[in-house]
Amino acid sequence: MRGTLAQARWELRAILRNGEQLLVSFGLPVLALVALLRFPLVELPGRGAALAGVLAMAVLSSSFTAQAIALAFDRRWGVLRMLSTTPLGPDGLLRGKALAVVALMVGQTALLAVLAAAMGWEGTSAAGAGLIGLFLALGTATFVGLAVLIGGSLRAEAVLAVANLLWVLMVTAGGALLPLRDGSWLRFLPPGALGEGLRAAIQGIADPVSALVLLAWGIAFAALARRTLRWD
Repeated sequence: MRGTLAQARWELRAILRNGEQLLVSFGLPVLALVALLRFPLVELPGRGAALAGVLAMAVLSSSFTAQAIALAFDRRWGVLRMLSTTPLGPDGLLRGKALAVVALMVGQTALLAVLAAAMGWEGTSAAGAGLIGLFLALGTATFVGLAVLIGGSLRAEAVLAVANLLWVLMVTAGGALLPLRDGSWLRFLPPGALGEGLRAAIQGIADPVSALVLLAWGIAFAALARRTLRWD
């Protein structure tokens, strides 16, 4: 556990020192929230739905895109080869990255919630806040697993292209940022389950189907990442 915590601290410092990752993690979600609340180009069921979608977008940015790209270039530069000589192992690396992103998500959530409240969002119940935390944790674990799966097995250039393309697809068409149509099969994919779960949670409504979908995908991604992670 000590090694995992040390890795989490190292990961968090690396994120906070990287201007591009800060832009992806904070800048883009803030711009999206302002756009949805001040310039509503699409019809949403309420201001809470805008915040929920942007929180899902923030999870994808911090847990998936930034982590996959960082991991791929760490492999190229030999950082992972150095870590392979420690007792950390794939499990410790995965847990360390997830903990770092959880800490980052706390800051992102607080910033976005304050900004949404300043633009008219009336808040949620205690139960809603707990459900939001649950889905943020499940989403973080799931997408960190996917980031390690892709970033730990493909060439850095390929990861750069694949991670950015998947981010665009998941945010714009996968149900993360905007609500899905009723009965859409996309809710059984990770971005759709995260977005729908957060939109229900912000209203204080539990969505066990979305939670189970995220849990199942998270377990699958973690198992595959553990088997395929290359340290060089």
